[in-house]
Amino acid sequence: MGTVLDIKIKRANKIYREGEVLSGVVVVMSKDNVQHQGISLTMEGSVNLQLSAKSVGVFEAFYNSVKPIQVISNTVEMVKPGKLPSGKIEIPFEFPLVIKSNKVLYETYHGVFVNIQPQKTKLSPSPVDFTITPETLQNVKERASLPRFLIRGHLDSTNCLITQPLTGELIVETSEVALKSIELQLVRVETCGCAEGYARDATEIQNIQIAEGDVCRGLTIPIYMIFPRLFTCPTLETTNFKIEFEVNIVVVLQDDHLITENFPLKLCRV
Repeated sequence: MGTVLDIKIKRANKIYREGEVLSGVVVVMSKDNVQHQGISLTMEGSVNLQLSAKSVGVFEAFYNSVKPIQVISNTVEMVKPGKLPSGKIEIPFEFPLVIKSNKVLYETYHGVFVNIQPQKTKLSPSPVDFTITPETLQNVKERASLPRFLIRGHLDSTNCLITQPLTGELIVETSEVALKSIELQLVRVETCGCAEGYARDATEIQNIQIAEGDVCRGLTIPIYMIFPRLFTCPTLETTNFKIEFEVNIVVVLQDDHLITENFPLKLCRV
């Protein structure tokens, strides 16, 4: 076995805020003495765009017009040149977390998550009541051929704290056909562009089944969705770039027809 290096972070949930100190140890394991020219630890973060096949041209034009945003950059020298004895050595380190740009609201590197300071906005609840019938559906060509159904419900708020779940309830009042499933679909919508044009990519980032089978009519079904920390951030809108979120309530009928109701969300960290 050669020399093995490992990094261990002291904070179990690995979530930090700007200005806090990231601390831990670098573990060096070796059977023999290790000669080295110094040991240092470098931390850095950046923004990378992932191009989809359908929007490569527009995204590349946008990317070339904007320099990558450096989020975090820091180096700590822990051990000067010398020799480490054999066995297991733990070298402690501390990093002050300094964000160089507030354009990024959430970043991750080596399993560590950094939140910038909370947004200085006041979150006002925005409850939404909804009714889904054949008449309320959009983009339907043969509305007369649809089975009759009535679904009611509400979302407690579409202005959401990213650290709190999306909640509400749903009731299937009537349906001429049996139901197969009811699902919550969380979608991230990224829009970017420049003089060459704009591109919009919508990506499903989470799907939760809240009911299965032909549910009882008149039964209250709770809506409860926790926002996944790896794939969500506060809603962001700039001149050339936007990150937005939507939730779809999807009712799957027994014949696999889909009934979908869409709700834009605004995510905040306050």
